[in-house]
Amino acid sequence: MPTEYKVIYLFENPDLIIIKIKLAQPSPMANSWDAFHWLYFDKLSGSLVKLWFHSSDSSTAIEERYFEQGYLKFSKTEAMFIEKFNSSQHKLINYSARRVSPDVETLIEGYLRTPDIQHDTPLIKDI
Repeated sequence: MPTEYKVIYLFENPDLIIIKIKLAQPSPMANSWDAFHWLYFDKLSGSLVKLWFHSSDSSTAIEERYFEQGYLKFSKTEAMFIEKFNSSQHKLINYSARRVSPDVETLIEGYLRTPDIQHDTPLIKDI
């Protein structure tokens, strides 16, 4: 039976997707934060990586999230992700209010089939 989830945030550009999901029923042994997963999907390489959340900050107009792999700053319409190790900057559009595409659903479902590993191998190409 597939794991039920809700998409909380969805940011995308032609090369990259960053998404936050909340599991409907996390494992009974899990901590409360284990219900939330931030995922980084590189469309060019097909690589999917779990973003390791550290902290957050927010104001009335801007939200910020800090991860092991970088920093995400976003508003209701756009976002900027800055990679930690190479300082690459990725401008994204905030599509959180939209329904996710079938390709993104397939990506998430593939991730949820193996949530105990850090995904860094291609799961889907050409989303």
